[in-house]
Formats: sequence, C-alpha cells, structure tokens
Amino acid sequence: MGNRIRTFGLLLSMTLLLLGIGYLVGLLTGISTTYTMGFALIFSVGLNFYTYWKSHDLVLKMHDAEIVSESEAPDLHRLVERLAMSAELPKPDVAIVENEKPNAFATGRNPENAVIAVTKGLLQNMTQEEIEGVVSHELAHIQNRDMLVNTMAAIMAGTITYLSLAGRMSFLFGGGRRGGGGILALVGIILLPIAAMMVRMSVSRTREYGADEEGAKISGHPGYLADGLEKIKEITERKKKSEKSQSFRSRSGRTSRSRRKKSNSNENPATSHMYIYNSVSGSSITKLFSTHPPTEERVEKLREMERTSNFMDN
Repeated sequence: MGNRIRTFGLLLSMTLLLLGIGYLVGLLTGISTTYTMGFALIFSVGLNFYTYWKSHDLVLKMHDAEIVSESEAPDLHRLVERLAMSAELPKPDVAIVENEKPNAFATGRNPENAVIAVTKGLLQNMTQEEIEGVVSHELAHIQNRDMLVNTMAAIMAGTITYLSLAGRMSFLFGGGRRGGGGILALVGIILLPIAAMMVRMSVSRTREYGADEEGAKISGHPGYLADGLEKIKEITERKKKSEKSQSFRSRSGRTSRSRRKKSNSNENPATSHMYIYNSVSGSSITKLFSTHPPTEERVEKLREMERTSNFMDN
C-alpha cells in the first residue's frame, strides 16, 4: 500500500509539473493556456499509459541491454533463479548491458514482467558473492515494485526537461512573448526541470536504502552487497579517471574518442537513478543532487546489519 501511495504521489507530482509547463508555454507563446494545459494533460495521461505497458522495453533499449538465454549465461541464470526462489518471486528475465563499468538495474511493470540487467563489467570484475549481493538488491526492487516507479520518474523527468528546453527555444528564437509575464514564464520553465529532478531524487534515495536492506535479507549475507558496492565504486571511479586522462591526452585521436564514446554510450543521466550505483555523477554540484545515498552510508548500514544478531533472527 505504501508503494502504491508513493507511486500515485510521483505520477501526480510529475503530471502537475507537466501542466505547469503547459501553462508557462501558453504565457510565452500567447496561445490560450486552456489549450496548452489541456494538451499537457492529454500528453501526460498518454505518457503514463505508454510507460506502464512498455517500461521494460523502453529502458532496455535506452541502455542497449540484450536479454540473454540460459545457454548464453548459465551461471547468471542459475543465480537469479535461486535468489528469486528465496525472495518468493517469479524468475525475471536476464539482460546484459555492453558497458565496462560494473552496474545493474531492474525494470518491468510488475514481478511477472520483470528484467534484471547487469553490465559486462559487473560479470568480469566481481566475485560470485558480490554479484549475488547486487542481484539480491535488484530483486528487492522487483519485490517492492520500485522498478516501474523508477522508470516512470525517468521518462517523466526527461520529458519535462525536453519540453522546458523547447519552451526556452521558442522564447529565444520563435518570437515568444516578451515583457514581464514572458520573462517570469521563462524563469518558471527553467526552474521546473529542477523540480522534476528533485522529485526523482527523493524517490530514488529512499528506495535504495530499502532495497539494500531487503536485498541483504534475500541473500542472507549483508556483507556480499557491502563488498559489491565498495568494489563497484572503486572500479567505476578508476575507469572515469582513466577516461578523463585519455580524453585529455588524445583530444585529436579518433580511435580513442570512438572507444570512449562506445563505452559510455548507454550512460544516461536521466536514468542513472535506476542503477545500483550512479556512474555518471562526478562534480560537487551533481553529488549535491545525487539520486543515490552516499555509498559509504549504504555500506555502513549493511555492515551494521552484518554485525547485529537481529538480522540473523529475522
């Protein structure tokens, strides 16, 4: 029930933000706000409906993730099946993302139509125990039905950002209404994507803590996930530093740029909150608005679970 209330609250918040953009666009362009808000409402309902039914296909495509069969990844399938049984969930489909950085996410509208996607970097760099901790975390998202909310938050936030950009372009190059009202509308259009980002951030942070705890219970070993998070952070930060160094040394080298672009082609800031670790954060500003709690705090909570007997009793 709590998740359903949060889901409704998220959809309502994002719909209101879209209506706000519709109103501001009307002020900027001189079109009746009744028409622009009506269009925004219809668009929002259609977007919610489409996202609900096509969420997993959409997310997998955005990240270039390919669903693999048991013959293609037998060890991963066996692990997912065993942990799904422990969580009393239907076995989700399994997908692999072409990315060298270790990471994972879950998507789908419900447990019966769920997918767990892991990167090649996760499979290549993590121990079996660490992979088990990560997969258990993603199964917890499925158990809590977080993946649909995360997908909707990503799509809605991205849509609000693009519509806001279109409104600004209309104002600057399309002869939008000038004057006090137009300036205030432009300021509103600039600020609304920040509001959408804050909504997405608040949804994601609380759910990550919950998935860490429930995932630890699914695997029975909080230390597996704690070790996994520490290694994911270490490898990701090392690779990011290496990419920056290569970019600086060979700005004119086509091969290096092409390789770096391919490695990062499926890293999208709009969907970064869906992963177990936000690999696109970096600067102090982006950390301030991070969609994930600090890794150190997550690890400390898991270590505390590992130390207390209460966890084993539950």
